[in-house]
Amino acid sequence: MTPILEMEHITKVFPGVKALDDVNLAVYPGTIHALAGENGAGKSTLMNVLSGTYGYGSYEGRILFNGEECKFSNIKDSERKGIVIIHQELALNPYMSIGENMFLGNERGKPFRIDWTETYEKARHFLKTVGLEESPETLVQDIGVGKQQLVEIVKALAKNVKLLILDEPTASLNEDDSQTLLNLLVQFKNEGMTCILITHKLKELEQVADTITIIRDGTVVETLSKEKDSVDEHRIASGMVGRELGDYYPKRTNQKFGEICLEVKNWNVSHPLYRHMKVCDNVSFNLRRGEVVGISGLMGSGRTELAMSIFGKSYGADISGELSINGKSVNLKNVRDAIDNKLAYVTEDRKGQGLVLSNEIRPNITLAKTERIATFGFHLDKDLEISEANAYSKRFGVKSTGIEQIVGNLSGGNQQKVLLAKWMFAEPDILILDEPTRGIDVGAKFEIYTLVNDLISQGKSVLIISSEMPEVLGMCDRIYIMNEGKMIGELTSQEANQEKIMMMILQASKS
Repeated sequence: MTPILEMEHITKVFPGVKALDDVNLAVYPGTIHALAGENGAGKSTLMNVLSGTYGYGSYEGRILFNGEECKFSNIKDSERKGIVIIHQELALNPYMSIGENMFLGNERGKPFRIDWTETYEKARHFLKTVGLEESPETLVQDIGVGKQQLVEIVKALAKNVKLLILDEPTASLNEDDSQTLLNLLVQFKNEGMTCILITHKLKELEQVADTITIIRDGTVVETLSKEKDSVDEHRIASGMVGRELGDYYPKRTNQKFGEICLEVKNWNVSHPLYRHMKVCDNVSFNLRRGEVVGISGLMGSGRTELAMSIFGKSYGADISGELSINGKSVNLKNVRDAIDNKLAYVTEDRKGQGLVLSNEIRPNITLAKTERIATFGFHLDKDLEISEANAYSKRFGVKSTGIEQIVGNLSGGNQQKVLLAKWMFAEPDILILDEPTRGIDVGAKFEIYTLVNDLISQGKSVLIISSEMPEVLGMCDRIYIMNEGKMIGELTSQEANQEKIMMMILQASKS
């Protein structure tokens, strides 16, 4: 069989970094070809070369599509050939309708006159192909993230896509929405479409990929075929990181729990706009010194709202209940109060709320507690800031060209490490981690788990909110389960398993 796509000897250099080094890739028609690799390995860069985001002349090598050499200057050029890329960050306008988003830049009608009848008729047709029953006139802001991801795919279908590239399409989806999307990709494959899939979720690769190309440090390590090779998570992970990972969740030794350091009793939080809606309903839990506690639950169960409301009332309205730190009742009126009481919250939204992407690593690390690098309380000591930022960057293993590199140019895993460094610079005793490994690769996950264990060995305490049950089960000493704003159960690590947690959630949903 002749490849539909060949990328030959692709080399891409950024200032000070060789992102791709003589990469060769062959993709065959009617298959799902996965790209696996750590954050910063070069997967997205390779796809940006293919799609024309990095235009011809900015890289070495050549691209052949259906046997024809392509010299794309921009994304429009590649889309004309039927190559469409869907990035991890959804490119939808929330204030426009589904139909308007579908044909944005690809409008139906004549110049200067959009044919809205044709627009919405075609939109309805494509929506049916992916199983979306919403009206094409529905605003994007009024549908969930899972359906928004399907709208992105529908946009691609409307462009007569022949090769669909998906970059971390399930990173922000729950398990049900993820499975729906994967089933759709298999359906497309059976209908003859070709897909390139980038994902850090190794089980997804096992489930749907026909071929897996592993990239490490900008070079291709190997390409595995399900027909010929033995493919499992362990082999993929080892190829990605270049070493045997052993246990994905490093064990802690000499576990000794101290006194209760964080206690929440009868905590109630209302939605900030719709105050009749309770997002946290009479929630109680505690955390001991030297302990990792998890909060499990489906998306929308109130876990993030709980964490943010505790962290200086940074979310919610009509907040009530008791909050104690180290046995002392506290009223954390704002984020500064929380930081001063040695509490830190690492948000799930590192790009929107956690980091200033346009700034360098240096000020991002010191942002949460600038008084540590100030003399006389107000004058920043630049030399001290540089010294501290370098130390924390090294401690957390941030891979960069230096602390003056712009954070937005780092890989997702390295951005997450900068975010952790930022909050550890604030010197907390209690750390709340909200989806700490979302969208990062298995190697970076292992490093973050190791950092968590290091914190625990120092007597600090960690609360982990995660949608990945294996992560909660692998890292936590105790697990609380939330559903619809309520704390419905508690399990020790010895008692807990995925089936028990899901049964508790299902039973609570029925009652």
